[in-house]
Amino acid sequence: MEKPLIHLLDDNSTTNGEVLRHLTQHGFKVIWSGLKPEDCRLGRGTKPDLAIICSIKDNGRQGLEAARLLRLQCHRTPVILIVQESSETKAVAALRAGINDYFTWPVSYEELLASIRRQLREARADKPAVPKEAPEARLIGETPVFRKIKDYVLRAAATDCNVLITGETGTGKERVAEMIHRHSARREKPMICINCAALPENLLESELFGYERGAFTGANNPYPGKLRMAEGGTVFLDEIFEMSPHMQAKLLRALDSRSIYSLGGRTPIPLNIRIVAATNKNPERAIEQGVLRQDLYFRLNVARVHLPPLRERQMDIPLLLEHFLQEMNQRYDRQVESFSPEVMELLLGYAWPGNIRELRNLVEALFINLPARIVSMVHLPESFQRLQDNLEQPQGEREQLLAALLATNWNKSQAAENLHISRMTLYRKMEKYEINTSQTEPSLSQATLYN
Repeated sequence: MEKPLIHLLDDNSTTNGEVLRHLTQHGFKVIWSGLKPEDCRLGRGTKPDLAIICSIKDNGRQGLEAARLLRLQCHRTPVILIVQESSETKAVAALRAGINDYFTWPVSYEELLASIRRQLREARADKPAVPKEAPEARLIGETPVFRKIKDYVLRAAATDCNVLITGETGTGKERVAEMIHRHSARREKPMICINCAALPENLLESELFGYERGAFTGANNPYPGKLRMAEGGTVFLDEIFEMSPHMQAKLLRALDSRSIYSLGGRTPIPLNIRIVAATNKNPERAIEQGVLRQDLYFRLNVARVHLPPLRERQMDIPLLLEHFLQEMNQRYDRQVESFSPEVMELLLGYAWPGNIRELRNLVEALFINLPARIVSMVHLPESFQRLQDNLEQPQGEREQLLAALLATNWNKSQAAENLHISRMTLYRKMEKYEINTSQTEPSLSQATLYN
């Protein structure tokens, strides 16, 4: 698979070198230029898949003009802007200049890379045909509970109902949304992803419903909005509960009437889309707290998919590690074969608070400076090496486990969390060292109260 090409526009040598290094380390090809008008010409030679504008010196003024010039030449190429300081006014100006996403400096490279991949996916989804068996559509896992989830997802995909996906951050909600789209009758049409938490309300409304020319100052050209861009396809609304009640009401009206009004528009525009929404919150509790409209919940919660945290599907960890190892080998042209038994035991016992996303990030981090074919303890990040060091302290593992259980009054969930291991691993180690409540001061009935 050919590496995506990114056009980096930057007049600051410091930011340029840092951004360039991170992009190349993560498998992108990069061409660099300044921010002068003559540097903003796309289409000379190879057309880039995405453009990043670093406008630090003047805090975005020159960058906004560069974005407008890029948009005039190619309205489909995603553009990301990085500025010194953020404000709602600047965010509005960025949207009106046709910028897909923007960040402040110093930038979080994890968030920047996630945005780049999301923009590239959306750009690919805008093509007329989508492969039925694209790699993004795979869900990795063979535990009984996860196999049931995969079967249900495929059945839900075959219908045309709306879907609500719940689960902790990092459990793979966007991957499930992709699978639903790619196995549905709408797979030949676009799938558009929108992070409802990433935009303030006024920007979210413009982004969803679009606007007409002259709808507000700076609206020199009409913008269709993401809902219309997904016509015939699927819209994935991530963090749906971050929408304000006003926006929830507008979305509900659009779903009920199957039509929308763009900003500045006077006639309804027919809409044919499927909604897949996701949240890391409890929907029923959100309704009680007034965060979620009950009528919108009923509209979205036709099919419900709940993704368990990784600590509850521990036996899927080797499959996920193998999958991500192959993915990174292909991306970075390496030949890392496997993990040592000590590393595998450590990773199986870890609680993974960041779930699959944390696991994938760990595997990717190994490839930054990894000379060996077998991943051993010395190749792990320091935070994971410290976990192993803690278990090898003179105090002994049995004593450490017992101390953690006593400190939490035998609350095994809390003890496992304090030890940074899964509850299943704690049970195995308790059995290994023959630890039970009869060896301690609390009675069995007291211990039971906490579990």
